[in-house]
Amino acid sequence: MTFDLYSTAPTSKQNYSRQALQQSATEQSKKLDYDVAIVGGGIVGLTFACALKESGLRIAVIEAKTDSSAVSRGQAYHINLMSSRIFEGIGVWEQMQSQVNPIQQIRLSDADYPGIVQFLPQDLNATVLGHVADHAVVLEALRDFLRHCATVTYLCPVEVVQIDYQADRVELELVEKSESKHISAQLLVAADGARSPIRQQAGIRADGWQYWQSCVVAFIQPEKPHQNIAYERFWESGPFAILPLPNNLCRIVWTVPKAEAAAILALDDHEFLVQLQQRYGDQMGALTLVGQRHLFPVYLMHSRVYTMHRVALIGDAAHCCHPVGGQGVNLGIRDAAALAQVLQAAAHKGEDLGLLSVLRQYDRWRFLENLIILGFTDVLDRLFSNSLFPLVTLRRAGLWALQSVPLMKVLALKLMTGLLGRSPEIAKPNQGK
Repeated sequence: MTFDLYSTAPTSKQNYSRQALQQSATEQSKKLDYDVAIVGGGIVGLTFACALKESGLRIAVIEAKTDSSAVSRGQAYHINLMSSRIFEGIGVWEQMQSQVNPIQQIRLSDADYPGIVQFLPQDLNATVLGHVADHAVVLEALRDFLRHCATVTYLCPVEVVQIDYQADRVELELVEKSESKHISAQLLVAADGARSPIRQQAGIRADGWQYWQSCVVAFIQPEKPHQNIAYERFWESGPFAILPLPNNLCRIVWTVPKAEAAAILALDDHEFLVQLQQRYGDQMGALTLVGQRHLFPVYLMHSRVYTMHRVALIGDAAHCCHPVGGQGVNLGIRDAAALAQVLQAAAHKGEDLGLLSVLRQYDRWRFLENLIILGFTDVLDRLFSNSLFPLVTLRRAGLWALQSVPLMKVLALKLMTGLLGRSPEIAKPNQGK
């Protein structure tokens, strides 16, 4: 089945021969250029490639852009405990750790309501609650790691223009500097973002919606130390988050209705800081804007399946969620580790990596876990982003319960830190070393 990435439908029907399907996976692999081709060289795609470092599989990473748009916009992320354990298991965390900032406390509150939920590391018998990292730090550490992986080929800037799914392989037509070339692999992995051309052209449907809100993000230098505290404060217009970064910088994520977000972005720096201080509070003194402000749309999307014959989706290509709680990139990192584990087990058994019988193991592992997080972030935003009296009463009762009932507090914290659900082997102690 051939897909032209500039068309909207397959150009021919599937015609898989029984002989091809019964061909030895080992012999088949030897005839291909690669075992796995990954389209997308962002954090999730590179994490997946790095997680396969000891698999013996031949990997191609295909990236169209030399510079990440997230780097140019100064994006930063909450790296939860599960993600840091995955990076540690891969062997890349040591390089990142010196350039990320630990979270020693999380404070959750509702507008001006005095009740504040405080999460501390001892609630999980941990030393930290997570970390905050600049996008460029994580991306460069992963790229450096891959430079020492002999089985990984990094193709950039290279664009995929045509995909041909065969019974025993997937063939890709690539364009590099106006020159085309063809490669083949057992499996194609889409890590090409929320608007994934691969997902669309494979005919994988997705459900979701765009929220009535947008996010204004910026780096702020507070007058006083941030003390490694992360804040999530809910307002009627949307959640407001403060993430502590190295060098006493903070990343703010200010979520408000779209028109208000556009108006905030249009303010001059002085007026922006005046309005920001009202949301930020005075706990860190005066604020200084560092760099430019940026605006991001907010939407939820979930693919109906993550896999089809010879193709798998990871990260934003499979799902996107509201930024409340900072779950998005962490779900993708966990996808990458899970799929890598499934493929390594299949390769060890000599199985064909592109068959649905192999790939659906990844689907069964990650689909429901991701759906729960997407639902959690959606309910959280809708519950707190309004002024209806019954909901105000309900959510403040919920905050009281979180602070007062230890079991609820631990469960909520495990959900936020990625410690609920099935853990990839690479994230467990003494694994992936």
